[in-house]
Amino acid sequence: MRFIRIVLCIIIIVQGVAGKNVMFAIAGILFTVLALFNAGCCAGGQCYSGNAKPNKTNNTKQIEYEEVV
Repeated sequence: MRFIRIVLCIIIIVQGVAGKNVMFAIAGILFTVLALFNAGCCAGGQCYSGNAKPNKTNNTKQIEYEEVV
């Protein structure tokens, strides 16, 4: 997946340089750096969800509802 990201970012840089669009080339460089270092746009990795293991203990409480009339 990183390889695909790097290739796409290089294409963005080439298109930015060919079209003389500096902002497009800078965005391509930014995304290339993110792909090279396998980083994301989340600050401090706070968006990482990981592979959560299911909780094998059954600690659920029975909820009692009261009917409001």
